[in-house]
Amino acid sequence: MTAIAITQIGLCTPLGNSPESVLTRLLNGDSSAMQWRDDLLFSQSCLVGVVEDDQLLAVPPHMHHFACRNNQLLHTAAMQIEQAVVQAKQQYGRSRIGVVLGSSTSGISKGEAALKYRAEHDVFPDSYHYSQQELGSTSLYLQKIFDIDGPCYTISTACSSSAKVFAAAKRLLNSQLCDMVIVGGVDSLCQLTLNGFNALESVSKGQCNPFSQNRDGINIGEGAVLFTLERGQSEVMLAGVGESADAHHISAPHPDGQGAIDAMNQALDDANIQSTDIDYINLHGTATPKNDAMESRAVQAVFAENIPPCSSTKPLVGHLLGAAGAIEAAFCYLILSDLNPQNKLPPQVWDKQADPNDPSLPLIEPSQCKQKLRYAMSNSFAFGGSNASIIFMKQHQGLV
Repeated sequence: MTAIAITQIGLCTPLGNSPESVLTRLLNGDSSAMQWRDDLLFSQSCLVGVVEDDQLLAVPPHMHHFACRNNQLLHTAAMQIEQAVVQAKQQYGRSRIGVVLGSSTSGISKGEAALKYRAEHDVFPDSYHYSQQELGSTSLYLQKIFDIDGPCYTISTACSSSAKVFAAAKRLLNSQLCDMVIVGGVDSLCQLTLNGFNALESVSKGQCNPFSQNRDGINIGEGAVLFTLERGQSEVMLAGVGESADAHHISAPHPDGQGAIDAMNQALDDANIQSTDIDYINLHGTATPKNDAMESRAVQAVFAENIPPCSSTKPLVGHLLGAAGAIEAAFCYLILSDLNPQNKLPPQVWDKQADPNDPSLPLIEPSQCKQKLRYAMSNSFAFGGSNASIIFMKQHQGLV
């Protein structure tokens, strides 16, 4: 089995842009990045996870036709991995570096603003280009910024998008088509997404409350996270990936979580470990009634009486949709890294009123630690029954 190393990470999240700040706020259960906005839903205010404008880098002037908030988020994360990519270009060559990103919004907010301008002025603004909102523009932008020429595409499978990129990268590396693959996800806040979920009655009236009997829906967030993957060894490794598509319903999950069960079991098989080896699960945990019920049943089916400590981190940053898999993968990466020597775990932020209709999960209390923390699993379950589960491994000291 080819060893896949995570060699670099870039962050642009509601919890900050540096590994240290993100990890600190994550482990403290800091939900202060959630802000009320009245410019997203047509009829009411909503709570969303926001990246502050002063954290963002500008899209370079020569890339003006890609200029949008989505690519600003992406650019901010990309500059943190730039030196790793420059070194890889020298070592492997431009054509040996691939890009696979996940997104569900791309630059659609730029299109929303352009349509409003057109309604008022009868023409589109000069700054608007349709390419800004194409899903493929995210990966293409990164390819052009880094001047690389390997395989380049965007995966858009709703909330599993940037989890599935790890499986895609693994295939590219194992098949020798690439020597480095840049993976991750990016999504930005926009009216289209918020009002779409609101029409489904899936937006929470307050802070989302995963696995509570009082849960009433999601909060949406924004951000970008990137990883560089290469064959070899590193402090934190990509151990296994599982994918499934149960296609139970266009938006509702399979009630027993059959696809989720398949994805988790495939990830365990791919990592060549047992369920008892997993030390932490980052749950998909959207706080919608059907998703949380399904996931609790699926986790119980896979782990039986040995469910490890777990939490949903969406109350801290919101649901990043196409970028959710990437940011939650980053959380797993960070807790396994040397930045977390005490093996602290991300707490579950909720009202502690468990739903008696769902299997009980060992949700993490504040300041909870693990004696051993080697394997972490991250779950992403999307509309249409598109499921992905990823396992990360903390490397043995002697193999780094």
